Amino acid sequence: MLLVVAATPGELRGAAGASTLVCGVGPVEAAARTAAALADLRPTAVLHVGLAGARDFTGIGFAVGSEALYCDADDPYWIVLRLSPAEQLVRAARRALPDSRFEPIGMTARAGSSTGCGIEAMEGYAVLRAAALAGVPAVEVRVIANAVGEPDRAKWQLTGASDALAAVLPRLIQEVSRA
Repeated sequence: MLLVVAATPGELRGAAGASTLVCGVGPVEAAARTAAALADLRPTAVLHVGLAGARDFTGIGFAVGSEALYCDADDPYWIVLRLSPAEQLVRAARRALPDSRFEPIGMTARAGSSTGCGIEAMEGYAVLRAAALAGVPAVEVRVIANAVGEPDRAKWQLTGASDALAAVLPRLIQEVSRA
């Protein structure tokens, strides 16, 4: 069984019929709720989806994470700071979204403070880390909705990005479920 995870219910609009989890906003909620759901549901794979910002934002687009980075930690001796997604799930996500970007996605609890990546979100590393600890393959897919660090939220394209995610989620779920 594939578990589709997103921070908010709106990001799961296109996931009708799939097993889903609203993990909450931010790394702490995402890690805790995902770990609990993995222990309870025991899925065979995790697809983490949601909205994100990009440093080079020019409009709504998709990104499949080549890595999940934990940007809030700066000491590589006490925690894993980079996680690779499951290769078979990456291939499936890229089949579903052939025009998507493929690059690292950084996780930070404070918008605008990621480093070492062009794409920033708030839950990806936490979800993928919980999955890794549970031995469950996972992948992160994001819809880019805004420029990282853009203070004027009126310029963020949240509605359009949410609609784009809802439109592709059935195809994405189908491909990842077959991987």
